[in-house]
Amino acid sequence: MDTREGLPFTFSHFSGVEIERAGLPAGDYSLPGFEDQAAIERKELNDLIACLMNGNRDRFEKELSKLRFYELAAVVVEASLDDVSKGRYRSDMKPHAALQSIFAFQVRYRVPFLFCGNRAGAEYVTFSLLEKYLAEIQKRAQTAEKAQKNQAQGERCR
Repeated sequence: MDTREGLPFTFSHFSGVEIERAGLPAGDYSLPGFEDQAAIERKELNDLIACLMNGNRDRFEKELSKLRFYELAAVVVEASLDDVSKGRYRSDMKPHAALQSIFAFQVRYRVPFLFCGNRAGAEYVTFSLLEKYLAEIQKRAQTAEKAQKNQAQGERCR
């Protein structure tokens, strides 16, 4: 978890989770050893809308620009798409403008925005994405190891 994360997830509902605070190159959550390959950016709705406006927009786009090259990247939002479309946030930004910015960012940076309904949903999605990524990495490592063994056996048979 990034050291700048203000209201961090505790992942207390999930067994075997150890949280390390560290400066991350991008995002708020990652996995040790994969900080430059997997990252999840967490946004509370008011924070997300603020990131779509004025000087915050440039900073947010720089973050998304980094994330676009990650193998796993997502923005998890502690709200629903309906919350955005109905303007359930503290800002004068029009819901249509907010939605159009979000959709443009998804296309431009190839980083999905996942509307998780609430904080608990966002925590669940963050945990699940990182857990699935770790399982895939482990599966790839096992496959590569098996291929190396098969190659070594094939070379000995020649």
